[in-house]
Amino acid sequence: MTGREKYETRLDPALWAYIDSVNAWYPPEIIGLPIDKQRAVYDRMCRAFHKGRPAGVKVSDGLVAASGHGIPIRHYQLTGKAARAMVLYFHGGGFILGGLDSHDDICAEICAGSGFDVVSVDYRLSPEHVHPAAFDDAMAAFAWAAAASDLPLILCGESAGGNLAAAVAQATRKHASAAIGQVLIYPGLGGDEGTGSYVEHAEAPLLSVGDIAFYRDVRAAKRQSPDDPTFSPLRDSDFSGLPPTVIISAECDPLSSDGEAYRDRIVAAGGKAWWHEESRLVHSFLRARTTVPAAAEAFTRIIAAIAAMGRGEWPYL
Repeated sequence: MTGREKYETRLDPALWAYIDSVNAWYPPEIIGLPIDKQRAVYDRMCRAFHKGRPAGVKVSDGLVAASGHGIPIRHYQLTGKAARAMVLYFHGGGFILGGLDSHDDICAEICAGSGFDVVSVDYRLSPEHVHPAAFDDAMAAFAWAAAASDLPLILCGESAGGNLAAAVAQATRKHASAAIGQVLIYPGLGGDEGTGSYVEHAEAPLLSVGDIAFYRDVRAAKRQSPDDPTFSPLRDSDFSGLPPTVIISAECDPLSSDGEAYRDRIVAAGGKAWWHEESRLVHSFLRARTTVPAAAEAFTRIIAAIAAMGRGEWPYL
């Protein structure tokens, strides 16, 4: 049975036009091309999907000083409203794709929807910069945000960026300015690939277990330990002291079980965590938020989670 046949009736019907559009721009076989060509095609796709920024969102670009290099950042602020929190956002792209432009409209909409400042981080990509380069940049961005602003911090990321947000949350849980919350969107956290969604949705549209293995191998340094929690946050041995955590995953995504497992570990360690699996959606559904009602509802839940954390609320049972 082909992937299309298996998922024809399992996915939200409105999602198929989005899937076909993504595959037209960024076909599955592109994974065999050189990384620079993959990036060029991905960047063109992101420009095509860009929905513009909401009115009232002002944007400025800057650099965070790091050891031997600068990390580009983009700061989103809502005009005329004092923010109650700052969202540190890490984009997706399998650690090899993406940047400030690829998720620009998403960050702007989070800013407009929550009223909070949003800082998007253009961390270094693989294979030019293997692990822990992206993690180191994420940590440097956290240190900058903690020092540059008195606003409480909320960590947020999708896919690969969700991995970085979780790794930063775990590494900084005892920091004086530790995050007050984290929101992870279909994150890849290094879970058990022999069970759950990894098996059930191994050949799901837009992300397969083969894709996951490719991205993991490109990111990994020689002799990379799979048990390194800065590489695979689910491999940590201690999940205590983490900030309140909301994980939103897609039902038809091999990574969905990672969100469930992360929720369970945090709760078992005495923390607050809520996991929600978006029914009949696939990995990367954020880009479908303006054309697929179910994706729009999921994005509304994500923004509501961020806003609740900034208000110090925990409305999840």
